[in-house]
Amino acid sequence: MPLTKPNSTAISVQAVETPLFAVGGHLADFIATQVPRSLVRENMVLAVTSKIVSLAENRILLKDEAPSKEDLVRRECEHFLGTIGYNTTLTVAHGLLIPAAGIDESNAAGDFYILYPIDPYASAQKLWQELRERWGLKNLGVILTDSHTTPLRRGVTGIGLSFWGFEPTENLVGAPDLYGRPFKMTQINHVDALAGLAVYAMGEGTVPRPLAVVHGTALTFVEEDRRANLGMPLEEDLYFPILRPLLDRS
Repeated sequence: MPLTKPNSTAISVQAVETPLFAVGGHLADFIATQVPRSLVRENMVLAVTSKIVSLAENRILLKDEAPSKEDLVRRECEHFLGTIGYNTTLTVAHGLLIPAAGIDESNAAGDFYILYPIDPYASAQKLWQELRERWGLKNLGVILTDSHTTPLRRGVTGIGLSFWGFEPTENLVGAPDLYGRPFKMTQINHVDALAGLAVYAMGEGTVPRPLAVVHGTALTFVEEDRRANLGMPLEEDLYFPILRPLLDRS
């Protein structure tokens, strides 16, 4: 059941600089220690880079113990779509169209690959439960973020790998636009919009800012699993006609 949908006039985001997170560390303890108490209040959204979630869950693999990079990517994805530019591969992993199943080699403290969490939604739910109890909050949103490329655009933006605690989308189909005409297709994607904002604040450089706190979102906070309201089946996706030949070969 929905808990609340507070009114909002301004959104604020605060990235949190932290010490480096160690492999196997307790993530909820780390976050509760590092997020200033002044930022903790009802209706907040906490964005957490998925990399430290993976480190907490020991989702790493030493390169000298790994299969070939392509075999590893195939193991970690749902669909392997082939080799693309810049000597990488294109895949579908955890419902995202993303290079190399999200496997990361940057900012690793050793010669290893960092893999996505096995179940990103279970990871987000667990973190939501632990932090909600620690902070004594009723309404809390959690987003696990990653960087993502956009076709025909340079650079990366943020995307939500998973989330918990709020309605991920808002359906405007049938509602009137500014001129009274009904929207035909429009839905607002809160998860990726907030992930993009948070990742922009966290930065992609050398300063460790793996957390960001967002206030003023006007989200509808819930306790139940809402992932089905965000994910799009491949066959229904706008770009399926482009992807289908690649899927047929995978």
